[in-house]
Amino acid sequence: MQKNLLTVENLHASVDGKEILKGINLNVKPGEVHVLMGPNGAGKSTLANVLMGDPRYTVDKGKIYFEGNDITNEKTDVRARKGMFLSFQSPEEISGISVENFLRTAKSAYTGRDMQILAFRRELKSKMQDLDMDESYASRYLNVGFSGGEKKKSEILQLSVLNPKLAILDETDSGLDVDAVKVISKNILKYKNDSNSLIIITHITRILQDLSVDYVHVLADGAIAKTSDASLVEKISHYGFASVIK
Repeated sequence: MQKNLLTVENLHASVDGKEILKGINLNVKPGEVHVLMGPNGAGKSTLANVLMGDPRYTVDKGKIYFEGNDITNEKTDVRARKGMFLSFQSPEEISGISVENFLRTAKSAYTGRDMQILAFRRELKSKMQDLDMDESYASRYLNVGFSGGEKKKSEILQLSVLNPKLAILDETDSGLDVDAVKVISKNILKYKNDSNSLIIITHITRILQDLSVDYVHVLADGAIAKTSDASLVEKISHYGFASVIK
């Protein structure tokens, strides 16, 4: 029986003394695609941030395991080096470091190998072309002056270059036009294989059209109210969350 890549057991978490997550249980195996949906304020982004070890949140109860190892108290950089990745809903702008230098440093830290500059530049150029990103963005400061769509493409560029074991995408498709969603979806599909896993937080189901979704989880008030297969996405699209949240 295939072991879980990610296991979340009875996870309770809070921020500034307010409990947000109220007993989350989740099992993700290699090769699986899980979708998290739910009304605003349900705890979806909080779950993503807690899984990545965001220090703003406090785990009050429960455990998080990655490849069978307890990472509940591990820092974000440790989780990233283990193979976890989070694409942010609102990517930060970072002055002073270029996209290229950021990605080369991040990949070296993840793989434990120094990346040869010319080989890395060839790889980066190819992946930027896949995302319809101009090569000049490689030398620009990370996300500084980028449009909303460019920031989202920058996040997927990071996903493509780092090739993590588990990718958590927090509303990567929000605010994008149809063409941008198609480009990003194509690159997510190119990343996906039988060895890695995806957790996708979304309100817009267009990003899911080309993916084989294994499980859909609906969050409400900090807990998973419903888990089903991909057919649940269509039901929510037609009838809203009230049809599945009791």
